Amino acid sequence: MDSEKKGVFLKALDKIEKAGNALPNPATLFIILAFIIIIVSDITARMSVVVTFETFSAAENAMIAQTIRAISLLSPDGIRFMVTSFVTNFTGFFPVGVVFTIMIGVAIADRSGFLGALLRRLARFTPSRAITPTVVFLGIMSNMASSTGYVVLVPLGAILFISFKRHPIAGLTAAFAGVSGGWAANLFIATNDPIFASISTAAAHIIDTGYQVTPVGNWYFMAVSTVLITILGTLVTDKIVEPRLGKPEVIEPVAVEDILENEKRGLKWAGIATVVYIGIILILLIPEGSILRHPVTGGILTSPFMSGMIFFMMLLFLISGLAYGIGAKVIKSDNDVVEMMTQTIQSIAGFLVLMFFAAQFVAYFNYSNMGLILSIKGAEFLSGIGFVGLPLLVSFILLTALINLVFAVDTAKWALMAPIFVPMFMQLGFSPELTQLAYRIGDSATNIIAPLMPFFPMMLAFVQKYNKKAGIGTVFSLMLPYSIVFLVGWIILFVAWYLIGLPLGPGAGLTFP
Repeated sequence: MDSEKKGVFLKALDKIEKAGNALPNPATLFIILAFIIIIVSDITARMSVVVTFETFSAAENAMIAQTIRAISLLSPDGIRFMVTSFVTNFTGFFPVGVVFTIMIGVAIADRSGFLGALLRRLARFTPSRAITPTVVFLGIMSNMASSTGYVVLVPLGAILFISFKRHPIAGLTAAFAGVSGGWAANLFIATNDPIFASISTAAAHIIDTGYQVTPVGNWYFMAVSTVLITILGTLVTDKIVEPRLGKPEVIEPVAVEDILENEKRGLKWAGIATVVYIGIILILLIPEGSILRHPVTGGILTSPFMSGMIFFMMLLFLISGLAYGIGAKVIKSDNDVVEMMTQTIQSIAGFLVLMFFAAQFVAYFNYSNMGLILSIKGAEFLSGIGFVGLPLLVSFILLTALINLVFAVDTAKWALMAPIFVPMFMQLGFSPELTQLAYRIGDSATNIIAPLMPFFPMMLAFVQKYNKKAGIGTVFSLMLPYSIVFLVGWIILFVAWYLIGLPLGPGAGLTFP
């Protein structure tokens, strides 16, 4: 019976992998979708498709009716638009600038060795009884610096477990669950928050051109999620995964190496620089009338500080990385700094290519009014059948979780889904921040079992180091309990949060008027 079940399980895996491999490259997918929008826009324009909806006018202080028509991209004006805006579609696509700016700072923090040394230092002094929650927690927090946790923390998790005479693969799964499954959780603002916020803002502008989704739009929920995922990840590791693995083969204990003297000096310098930097920011932000507050209202939520969050995050990584690099004598000249930045930007060249074509798709989608028409028609349909409220939101989480199995690039997937679902859900009264959060929960929960997720093969290689016979099915079966428990736990938290009516972040509510 077990062999039959295993056969069915592996066949299901094969089908998922085959379906994912059958999909074109994400960049090619956006090219195809752009051509589809061009054709569909012409058909709908010839059919004189029109939608009418109500929107609030601040000038008239009342709801006013607006009529929107489908615009053909194959009309003379449409062709002129595509020709003249091709470059500006990309240069004006907000996620591009966000990623490029943040990675300039992350480049120095990562390539100087600061982030790796910090993680090793924290792990070195972890007591034995706290090792599992610490590994999961550090995995969650590592997404502050993009994908550093995959490279540094996941293999370190195995070494830590070996040092306490525990199964190394359990250490790998705990770290991978934290890094990948905890992608939508953090106590602080991570590098992916401004990216999601920028995509959501562009989608929200289909309905309300003045709406702004900030990087802290999901912060409160993410902070609580950090505690939740740490607890759930610990329980799954200690109660399900490690007992299933059994006793490890006799492996020579590996001592977790402490950092070197130059690394200790670098961390000290980085700590001092970070404290000074944060102190300066607080001085410029906290007092009434300070320069980083709103010049008229004196508020913080709509202040230059919030608008410049990307800049301040970039500086945080840059300053701490520079201080570490100089203190550890890794950075000896400005040439070293520029080289680190250059190498990191080269590593995201594929992302920039992807965003180039995604920008064209989004621009065509908006110009043709297809996004608005689909969102309004979709909202009317869902309202007509009574499929609204929490059932709709939970269904969207589950839909995202399933799509993620065959399309695992989170930002590309959101760039594709946001122009449809954000305005549609706004029409149903849900805030863009709430829709974004629902997406992120579904995306994160199945990251750890998505065979096409970029770091899944790397996880397989780590597991094979300790189990030569391991395959994709092995890793999938190890990570599946995390995925199920994370998804169920997150949905319960999401439902409770929604029913209580708590804000998702500073100035970010659940509803859209």
